[in-house]
Amino acid sequence: MFEIRPALHFVGFRGSEYHSAVGVWGKPDFFHMGWDRRAQRDVHPDDTVIFAQGTEDSPVARFNYSDLVGMP
Repeated sequence: MFEIRPALHFVGFRGSEYHSAVGVWGKPDFFHMGWDRRAQRDVHPDDTVIFAQGTEDSPVARFNYSDLVGMP
């Protein structure tokens, strides 16, 4: 068997606040553009999730951010 190491997730960070969060928490294992269903699925109960705004109780985006990449 292998040991699962808790991961660090950043949600919704852009610009200078990202660098501030890295200074406090270190580099994230996962970066999510926003709180969508994919981000929720990626989070294990032992993981740490840091939000630029909001919390895990914030409404989930209607569409996954990854689906919107490249759309006008």
